[in-house]
Amino acid sequence: MKKVADILAHKGARVTAVGPQTTVLDALRIMADQNIGSVMVVDGNQYLGIMTERDYSRKVILKGKSSTDTPVAEIMSTGMPGVTPNDTVEFCMEVMSDKNIRYLPIFENEQLVGIVSINDLVRETIRTHEETITHLKDYLHSGI
Repeated sequence: MKKVADILAHKGARVTAVGPQTTVLDALRIMADQNIGSVMVVDGNQYLGIMTERDYSRKVILKGKSSTDTPVAEIMSTGMPGVTPNDTVEFCMEVMSDKNIRYLPIFENEQLVGIVSINDLVRETIRTHEETITHLKDYLHSGI
């Protein structure tokens, strides 16, 4: 069974983070520059929450707030479930499905070490299936 650590090995453990007083507009620029859908919100080494495109659309656009005046701390999602590198891909999918979320922070020894997205989980699942197919083909061809 594949684990979160396998995903981190493929994509790396880089975390894009902003401070709580960063404006929503600045956070969106970072997200656009890096082609990502979320940023972690941290204060020093302390994880506070996550700001996602969904947070922006529901808590800024729909409520008529200003992207230039609103700090990410005001709209970030908090209380998100976290996972560890030892958790399985299947467990992450269950959590995301149950909570209707697309991102999970990854913690090791209570320190933020990464983030896993639903896209990461789908890619890892496809990679696993492709490996299985390759092994089965090799096995079938070796018996000929």
